[in-house]
Amino acid sequence: MLKPNGFTTRIIHTPYAREDAHHALHQPIYSNAAFDFESAEQMELAFQGRLPVHAYSRISNPTVENFELRIKQITGALNVTALSSGMAAVSNAIFMLASTGSNIIASKHLFGNTYVFFESTIKDFGIETRFCDLTNNEEVKANIDENTVAIFVETITNPQLEVVDLKSLSDTAHALNVPFIADSTLTPPNVFSAKDFGIDIEIISSTKCISGGGTSVGGLIVDYGTFNWSKSKKLASYAKRFGPYAFNYKLRREIFRNLGACLSPFAAFLQSLGLETLQLRFEKAANNCRELAEFLISLPEIKQVNYPGIKGTEFYEISEKQFGKFPGAMLTFDFSTREECFNFMNKLELIRRATNVYDNKTLILHPASTIYCDFDQEKKESLHVSDTMLRLSLGIEDIEDLKNDLIQAISKL
Repeated sequence: MLKPNGFTTRIIHTPYAREDAHHALHQPIYSNAAFDFESAEQMELAFQGRLPVHAYSRISNPTVENFELRIKQITGALNVTALSSGMAAVSNAIFMLASTGSNIIASKHLFGNTYVFFESTIKDFGIETRFCDLTNNEEVKANIDENTVAIFVETITNPQLEVVDLKSLSDTAHALNVPFIADSTLTPPNVFSAKDFGIDIEIISSTKCISGGGTSVGGLIVDYGTFNWSKSKKLASYAKRFGPYAFNYKLRREIFRNLGACLSPFAAFLQSLGLETLQLRFEKAANNCRELAEFLISLPEIKQVNYPGIKGTEFYEISEKQFGKFPGAMLTFDFSTREECFNFMNKLELIRRATNVYDNKTLILHPASTIYCDFDQEKKESLHVSDTMLRLSLGIEDIEDLKNDLIQAISKL
């Protein structure tokens, strides 16, 4: 039988887990909560996890399962779990590994809500986050001890656009028996293979590029089955019984099930459709991003442009090595003052003033006054979030229209 190899072909032709009664070309939306059983014995086996069927949609659902299978197909993962948001994926993964007295190694240069989760939320559970410069392996090594349960990184940080050497960092983690977790939201699986860089657990906010234009909110935990879970204090007993499936077993049977952050069937359907055009949309947006970054550099009103796809910038070489010619579709640029930033945003006519990234529409925001609005000025500066920075997430519009909108807005300042 012909086995498809292409990225998009594999997504579109991922087989259903079970044959559809009507041979629908798209997995139907199973919006029901519960499922019928032929007998009490069958029901018992299902709840024990000994029969691979659906019992209750908070635990599993056919539409969500099909979405998970598609992600598994293109990533080569051992297991995939779809959740209600990217933050749900982050929190479920961390609660899987950490407990009171544990510590996590992470960078300060994280998306605002993720930073607060590590800096404050898990602190209340007795879990410490040791913020390090993840571009400095020696500093990372110095902060790892017997209570370190994970190194957490964003493949490209949002909005600082820092890029670390992932293979070097994963080698450090594995040498010290620490699982390596990466949020790869800004580098979707058509341009980045997490497994090739030693990432054990990949986190993706499927709200972004996967959803197909900001249609729905969702998150993914992608488990590659590469870490030896007998080295994890929390999962060692599970590793004896389930080997590489230890993480997934505890996640699905306890953490995910009990925290209740399941993806809705309708969101799974929308994101499955979005997945089919991921490669086409992302390549268009990333090409727009590179061309617009070079255009912005040429404008005297713009004081600084940051995009790792620009030659000569700090992270260009490592970005090219890890993500090829598409290091994300988001850039930042600076004006002289906060007031100029606001005035510029208010003059835009095509580009939308909105949060989210990797929508089909190009979106702009001022990170310091939005995502980081609850942080004091000293904290913002320590996180490298300045009052003069704007974040631009490129969509799939025609590039000349985007350039014209920027030019007309600048001309009115």
